[in-house]
Amino acid sequence: MGKVRTREIRQTRHYFDTERTEIAYPGVTSICGMIAKPFLAPWSAGMAADLAIDSFPFLQQMAERDRKGARQYIAGASRRYTDIRSNIGTRAHTQFELMARGLPLSDDGYHPDMAPYVAAYREFLAQVNPEFIRHEDIAWSDTHEYAGSFDVMMRVWVDEKTKKLTPDRSGTPQLLLVDYKTSKNAYPDVALQLSAYAHADCIIDTEGERHPMPEFDGGAVLWITPDKWEFKPVEIGPHVFAHFLHLREDFRWDREVSKTVLGKPVAGSAAKFVSGSERRAK
Repeated sequence: MGKVRTREIRQTRHYFDTERTEIAYPGVTSICGMIAKPFLAPWSAGMAADLAIDSFPFLQQMAERDRKGARQYIAGASRRYTDIRSNIGTRAHTQFELMARGLPLSDDGYHPDMAPYVAAYREFLAQVNPEFIRHEDIAWSDTHEYAGSFDVMMRVWVDEKTKKLTPDRSGTPQLLLVDYKTSKNAYPDVALQLSAYAHADCIIDTEGERHPMPEFDGGAVLWITPDKWEFKPVEIGPHVFAHFLHLREDFRWDREVSKTVLGKPVAGSAAKFVSGSERRAK
C-alpha cells in the first residue's frame, strides 16, 4: 500500500491510497458530522445578531456601499469564529506532538496565544507520565470504508484498587487511544470518533506501511483550554461503534444513495400552449 493522502470531494475530506487512487474513503470527523445538531442554527443566528448589534454604525455604512458584502459579513460570523478556534486547535496540536516526542517547541509555540496550552500540556506530562506509542497515524477501514487520523496512542499506568493514575508507573499498564480537544468543552461525540479509529482494520503510518490495530483498554480525551485542562476516560466499546456505523450509513445515504432514488418524470402537467403569434414574436 502507498502513502495515504487527503483530498476534498464535494466539500468533504476523503483519504486515499496513493497507489490505489480510485479508492477514497470519507474521514471519521465528516461521518461524525452527520449527528443532528439542532442548537447550531440558533447559535449561528445569535452570533450574527451580536455582530450586527455591536457593529451597527459600521455595518450601516458598509451596507450603503455594498449590501451583498454586508449581508455575507453578518452571515459569516459563526464561520469566522469556528475558523479561529480550528486554527488555535491545529497550532496547539503541533506543540503537543513536539513536546510528546521530546522535541523543542516550534517558534509558534512561544506565541502568547499558545502559552496556556503549552503550560497545561507540561502539567499533563508531569501528572500522568504517559508512554507515547504513535502520533497522527491513519486508522483505515476497508470493511466499512472510512479512514481518519488519530491524535495519539499512549500507555498509562493505573492502580487497580483506586483506579487512579500512577505516574511512577507502578500500577497496571493500559493502552489508550487519546484525542486532544481545545474547544469550549469536550463533547460526547469524541467517543464515536475514537471508537471508529479503534475498530478500524489497521493502522497506516507516514511511510504507507500497514500495522495491526491493537486491542485498546479504552479511550480518553485530553481537554485543554486557556483556563484549565482535564484528562477524561472515554468509552469506545462495540455499542459506541455500532452508533458510528449508523452514521456511516447516514453519510452514504446523503452523499450517494439519495442521488439515485428519484427517477425522471413519467407524467406531469401539460406544457403551456404557445400561439403562433407568440412563437413569431420570439
